[in-house]
Amino acid sequence: MFTGIITDIGTVTELEQRGDLRARIATQYDHNGIDLGASIACSGVCLTVIEKGGADVQSWFDVEISAETTSKTNIGAKWQVGSKINLERALKVGDELGGHIVSGHVDGVAKVTGIRDEGDSTRVTFEAPAELAKFIAPKGSVALNGTSLTVNGVDGAGFDVNFIPHTKSETTWGDLAVGDPINLEIDTLARYVARLNEMQGT
Repeated sequence: MFTGIITDIGTVTELEQRGDLRARIATQYDHNGIDLGASIACSGVCLTVIEKGGADVQSWFDVEISAETTSKTNIGAKWQVGSKINLERALKVGDELGGHIVSGHVDGVAKVTGIRDEGDSTRVTFEAPAELAKFIAPKGSVALNGTSLTVNGVDGAGFDVNFIPHTKSETTWGDLAVGDPINLEIDTLARYVARLNEMQGT
């Protein structure tokens, strides 16, 4: 489990198709503190560390990405050597829950449809897949590329989020373009509330 609070920006340094896709990610995390088999959220996708290493101040870890994961996320469209990705280590008992509970299981891919500066902040509009739109509500939570964010407003399948300067500087959100595919994980609570409403309506 994760909280959607990004703690590092990693860089994809190697990609190799070996049946599954294998990626090497450079990080500021100390590789000595990463266990093999550990889960790390990589732009919102929970991936398992299969190898690790490093020299001097540059650590890295390797992950394998199944064809299923590639097809359900933005990895196939966005990841290339040099790509920057949001990283978060798995939540430990006693850690501060600063965002919301995030599983790292991406529900679908949203698309950036608008970017507008408002003072020092930036308002970004997204279009969610139609089947996920009912789970997104004003002032509710979503995880976008692994970042816990609050929804400002909703209009059909469209919704918008405000990014403060700190979020833009500490994540990959400072480098964004209209049309970008974005990993979307809906709030687990919203999913259960919607399911409960469906059951009560039957």
